[in-house]
Amino acid sequence: MASFSEWVGGARPRTLPVAFSPVAVGTGAAYAVGRAGWAEVVLALVVSLALQIGVNYANDYSDGIRGTDEVRVGPIRLVGQRLAAPGEVKVAAFGFFGLAGLAGLTLVAISQAWWLLLVGAVCIVAAWYYTGGSRPYGYRGLGEVFVFVFFGLVATLGSEYVQEGGVTWTGALGSVGVGALASAILVANNLRDIPTDVEHGKRTLAVRLGDRGTRRLYLALVAVSLVVVLGCAALGWTGTGGGAGGGAGAGGGGVGGGAAAGAPTALLALAAYGLARPLLRVLRSGATGRDLIPVLAGTGRFQLVWSALLAVGIAAAPHL
Repeated sequence: MASFSEWVGGARPRTLPVAFSPVAVGTGAAYAVGRAGWAEVVLALVVSLALQIGVNYANDYSDGIRGTDEVRVGPIRLVGQRLAAPGEVKVAAFGFFGLAGLAGLTLVAISQAWWLLLVGAVCIVAAWYYTGGSRPYGYRGLGEVFVFVFFGLVATLGSEYVQEGGVTWTGALGSVGVGALASAILVANNLRDIPTDVEHGKRTLAVRLGDRGTRRLYLALVAVSLVVVLGCAALGWTGTGGGAGGGAGAGGGGVGGGAAAGAPTALLALAAYGLARPLLRVLRSGATGRDLIPVLAGTGRFQLVWSALLAVGIAAAPHL
């Protein structure tokens, strides 16, 4: 029977910044136009965290029963290392999916955005079939697409929408950066696992691109996040940071006006790139296997700091 610490390890804490970051950026964008709400923030964070942990346990279960986790470096694999029974890990996964669903239902009831129930259902289905089912799309090189869409665009814009009743151009741009860095975490993970994934027939995007191509993809994703920071600042200079979509406070420039949701203060996020420099050095050094584990953890820290600073920069703009 797995210990509590092993269950915590199986939840893969290093990946949890993926859950915090979209809520932070979405809240920053909502606050900039005067629509942030603490109840919505907490519930959105519960949804995001529960989905991320549920995905991690679901991956542990599905990879474990397929035998693809028997020889791996990195975090604990509860099923692959025979620390917990497959059924227990499956129950844990669906338990967290259920928690995400309950928090999401409460959030929808508060915001009255009932159509988001369908979005939530799609998120849970996508989370399970990432490595679950007979044809998991994570085994076909589509994992990064899932992460970019659901832990970038959907989570960030959803967090903003339930607070503001709409989305802003800055929120939309910020969601691209969040998705890029969330995908970078997965890219670092899959780069490390290329040898074992090839052995078990797991055709991740890293396997398809090869070692060199995967390292280039990681660099490109970090570059995208930099462009997003500059873009958020530019929206303030051009006065187009307001509403991108309908709803209360969204259409026609939002509650705070056109420049409220984007300003030079977004450049505060540039300070986070000091955390990225050592990660890029390791990638360029050709490190493999266990030597890439610090890149996985470091990318999570970088994303968390980047998102927090960007959120503060966006939120502070109309109040300065």
